[in-house]
Amino acid sequence: QVQFVESGGGLVQPGGSLRLSCAASGSAFSINYMGWYRQAPGEQRELVARSTVGGNSIYLESVKGRFTISRDYAKNTVDLQMNNLKPEDTAVYYCNAFPSTPCWGQGTQVTVSS
Repeated sequence: QVQFVESGGGLVQPGGSLRLSCAASGSAFSINYMGWYRQAPGEQRELVARSTVGGNSIYLESVKGRFTISRDYAKNTVDLQMNNLKPEDTAVYYCNAFPSTPCWGQGTQVTVSS
């Protein structure tokens, strides 16, 4: 069974940056694609970015050019660099495989507010 632990969230002003990190354990080595997801209050969870193997990463249209996903296979970690943050990016962010497994972590809260 795989487990995910997210970290790096916080409160940031519009235009600011955050870097989220996710540590995967268990059978994470077998995961081909990793993704970052988010869930805002009252909204469904959505895929924000996902890594690919040997190709370009894929992003939600609204975060293209601002977010960058990166994966370290040796460390079983996946990061999400978020720049030029906007209030609408406020959400709890989760990492998981893509397609997702039932094994969701606790997530990390990102709040963008002045």
